[in-house]
Amino acid sequence: MGASDTLQAWIHTLRHEADDIISVELRPVGGGEFPAFEAGAHIDLHLPNGMVRSYSLVNPSSERHRYVVGVLRDRKSRGGSRCVHEQLRVGTRLAIGAPRNNFPLHEDATHSVLLAGGIGVTPLLCMARRLKALGRPFELIYCARSRASAAFVADIEALDVPVTWHFDDERGGPPDLRALLARRAASNTEHYYACGPAVMLDAFEKVCAELGHANAHIERFAAVEVAAAADARSTFTVELRRSGRTFEVTPDTTLHQCLIELKAGVPFSCEEGICGSCETRVLEGEPDHRDSVLTAAERAANRSMMVCVSGCRSERLVLDL
Repeated sequence: MGASDTLQAWIHTLRHEADDIISVELRPVGGGEFPAFEAGAHIDLHLPNGMVRSYSLVNPSSERHRYVVGVLRDRKSRGGSRCVHEQLRVGTRLAIGAPRNNFPLHEDATHSVLLAGGIGVTPLLCMARRLKALGRPFELIYCARSRASAAFVADIEALDVPVTWHFDDERGGPPDLRALLARRAASNTEHYYACGPAVMLDAFEKVCAELGHANAHIERFAAVEVAAAADARSTFTVELRRSGRTFEVTPDTTLHQCLIELKAGVPFSCEEGICGSCETRVLEGEPDHRDSVLTAAERAANRSMMVCVSGCRSERLVLDL
């Protein structure tokens, strides 16, 4: 999505949700409706400081008149969450991106388990609302450092669904994920979802694999550094098929830098390989995938790549740009 494809929104409501967490309710400029979205989707906010940041939608996916996101003031912020908390005001107009979904909900699962860690509750609350509306069986496990830092508690309680609450300060430490996830037997028809801190997600994937929970899905808010493949090339040729341009990536540059310099029209947001905004179709060549979005099967297929962080394993790479 280029700049001309963004949606125009204005901030209708800013609400305190928990310590250092606010929700931002956006409405379409001029009224009307936003594009539809599915549970697990996120949108890009084009912030006043020039940054573009992705946030998960938390409101019911049946709604079209508004988008609602939850934003944690990150102490390690590079400027994105700090801008949201300090500069946004009711009435502020923002350009936003249309919803994208790298964390889809499998609505036909016989049972769903949603594991939230802190602000990671946002996409999972949207999923819980959808599953509740569909009448599908599910449970939510919500972990936070304290009750004061847990957002959207009232919204979750209003759903009247099975919830396990774990607050570190009350339980004397972090949750025992193995005990929480072992309550159900291994199944190929149940689905498990997790969003939260990297340490929780790493443990979640490990425990699900050991317990035989075949359908485990995660969404990361922070990038995981992926080392270049052993056969990744430091020099390779790139062709942009639609624009007819060709250039060389050398040890002194990256694909990301070259595309920015050429103004190739790629919408970069996180620039860490976690949001999916820069996903680009691969026509020829073998990428060196270093993102946290594509599944193993999608990487093996080599039909697309996240050009903000990935490289190349072949001499030539042809992109649909």
